[in-house]
Amino acid sequence: MNPANPLIYDLDPAALADQLAQWGEPGYRSKQVFRALYVDLVDSPHAITTIPKPLRQKLADHFDFSHLLPEVTLDSSDGETRKTLFRLPNGEAIEAVLMRYAKRRTLCISTQAGCAMGCVFCATGQMGFRSNLTSGEIVEQVLYYARLLARDNDRPTNVVVMGMGEPFHNYDATIAAVNRLNHPDGFNFGARRFTISTVGLIPMIRRYTEERHQMNLAISLHGAEDKLRGSMLPINQRYPIKELMIACREYTETTGRRITFEWALIHEVNDSPEEAQKLVKLLRGINCHVNAIPLNPTSGYAGQATSRERAAAFQQVLTDAGVSCTIRLRRGIDIRAGCGQLAVRPVV
Repeated sequence: MNPANPLIYDLDPAALADQLAQWGEPGYRSKQVFRALYVDLVDSPHAITTIPKPLRQKLADHFDFSHLLPEVTLDSSDGETRKTLFRLPNGEAIEAVLMRYAKRRTLCISTQAGCAMGCVFCATGQMGFRSNLTSGEIVEQVLYYARLLARDNDRPTNVVVMGMGEPFHNYDATIAAVNRLNHPDGFNFGARRFTISTVGLIPMIRRYTEERHQMNLAISLHGAEDKLRGSMLPINQRYPIKELMIACREYTETTGRRITFEWALIHEVNDSPEEAQKLVKLLRGINCHVNAIPLNPTSGYAGQATSRERAAAFQQVLTDAGVSCTIRLRRGIDIRAGCGQLAVRPVV
């Protein structure tokens, strides 16, 4: 890895074509290179056998084919979840996760090293903000696991942009990465197989709405009133619930898409039937789904996960009121790979 060189995955098809044209290469060469990267999943220019050796060498001299150095890999005790810590050229680190289900292979990827949002129950938020990832570094996480799955003739089925960082705080790079992975001549990963999660940066939600993206949108809510939500998510002081809900309604009405609200169920904090009733009232009339998950433990937050019984009672209040709600399975807790647990202090 030579961090002085640009990362090949930071180039979209047009930029790649421009670069090769500057080298005097025929137009079809850029399509061969793009296909090699995103269909054949090569990780070295010397593996692109469809192009001449001099061009392979030129690519090697001018571009880096990786910015992510796998430093630590952890597998959960049930073998269904793998977490990888990657070191970046700037010395910072990120984590990404592969979760295997019966019919799905879900990747949880990061957009930043650390996070500036400061959500109290999130290990990444407890780190503080370190740096943004480039679009290519976001893309590379997906391709890394795609190569891993390809060894077993398998491939990812879903990508959740819910790892380290606030995706809408690194909006341009996040959207560019998804668009590159969605490109029909390359990885061709359907837009609706992506879910992007935000704590509620209203200007970015509105921009996302105006741009009519097809990726699924999820909002980290966790509280139905400002006092409770603000005690957990500092961003609520800047973008309170009333304004957030207006932006969410605009999204569903403009796009016709359903929006997901994420809710970490914390014992005797936000998991009571009374809190569920407040949530029902807040979401009335919005085309939405509530994705609830018992809180995952982190060293910087004393709150505890709700019990199975309290989670079921919370869900029942919502479903009785006609609000779609699922209680999500907790995965990879023993390796700190669950939602809100990603940081740069892996358990080994």
